[in-house]
Amino acid sequence: MKENKDLYYNELKEEVLKTESYIRVTEYTKEQYKVKEYYKIGKILSKAGKEYGKDIIGTYSEKLIIEVGKKYNVRTLWRIKQFYETFKDEKLSTVWTVLTWSHLRELLSLNNINEINYYINITKDNNLSVRELHERIKSHEYERLPNKTKEKLIKSEKLEIPDLVPRQIKPMIK
Repeated sequence: MKENKDLYYNELKEEVLKTESYIRVTEYTKEQYKVKEYYKIGKILSKAGKEYGKDIIGTYSEKLIIEVGKKYNVRTLWRIKQFYETFKDEKLSTVWTVLTWSHLRELLSLNNINEINYYINITKDNNLSVRELHERIKSHEYERLPNKTKEKLIKSEKLEIPDLVPRQIKPMIK
């Protein structure tokens, strides 16, 4: 009797695992597509803004909300445009294959491309969730790195363990 239960359980488990794998692959593919398309949309918004002025995003947003949905509000369109303008000179293939739009939104709060690249790399290398990335940015991890380490990162040089240990602030003793 136990063998029959195990037989059904194993069959069930196999189907559940196939389903879960398919869902993850599909979600990942959708996320990659979204990032690629937002890049293209950002490029169009950037061109349109240069030609027609600053309020073009507001105008386009009003029309898109009516025709497509609330998702394309002014704030979202600004972020999409900012995404394009931030990464237009960078190689995006790695960003597209690793980061979600939620990760990228976190990175758009930063102004320094070297800092952004640092967080992209640690997200990629450590498979950080959006929440983990947010916490690292919030804790100013990059800013605490020694300048030598930042220079090595910019030049893509090999890092040693001491390079990654944030400098300690010595307490002032009176």
